[in-house]
Amino acid sequence: MKIVLTSRRLAMHLVAAALLGATGAAWAHGNTPHAAASRATLPAQQQDWGIAGSAKAVQRTITLRMGDDMRFAPAHIEVREGETVRLVVQNRGQLLHEIVLGTQASLAQHAEMMLKHPGMEHDEPYMAHVKAGRKGDLVWTFNRPGRFDFACLIPGHYQAGMVGTINVLPRKG
Repeated sequence: MKIVLTSRRLAMHLVAAALLGATGAAWAHGNTPHAAASRATLPAQQQDWGIAGSAKAVQRTITLRMGDDMRFAPAHIEVREGETVRLVVQNRGQLLHEIVLGTQASLAQHAEMMLKHPGMEHDEPYMAHVKAGRKGDLVWTFNRPGRFDFACLIPGHYQAGMVGTINVLPRKG
C-alpha cells in the first residue's frame, strides 16, 4: 500500500502530534475503561440529536472504523427519524480514540474544554471510548430529523479533523 502525504495532511498530522505531546493527550481519558454500568442506572436524557436507545430496540447496526490517521470510515451516515441504531466502533489505531455524538456547536465546545482539561473524565450514553485494537459500541435513537455530527474529542484528534456527520431523514409519511 502506497501512502501519500499531502502538505495539508502532513500539517494536520504535525498539529495533532504537537498537541498530543504538549498535553499528554494520548491518555486524556486515562488508560482504564469507563464504567458502562453507570449509564444503565441513569435515566435517558433527550439531546438535540436524539436519546439513548435500548439494545432490544436496535433496528440496524452500523460499523465505524477509526484509526491514527484521525479519520472515521465511513465519515457520513444516513439514518431515518425514529430509528434505533447500534454503532459498533472499531479502533484500528495504536492510540485511544472515542466517538461522541452531538451538534457541531456542542462538539466544538466540548473539544475546547478537553484542550483546557485533558484529564477530564466523562461518560455519557452518546459516547464510547475505545482502546487501541478494540471495539466499542453505543445504542442511540435518532428521534429528531436534521444534520448531526460525531467526533473524537481527545485533544489533537478533533483538531486534526477526526469528525463525521449523521443525516437523520424525516419519518416516511
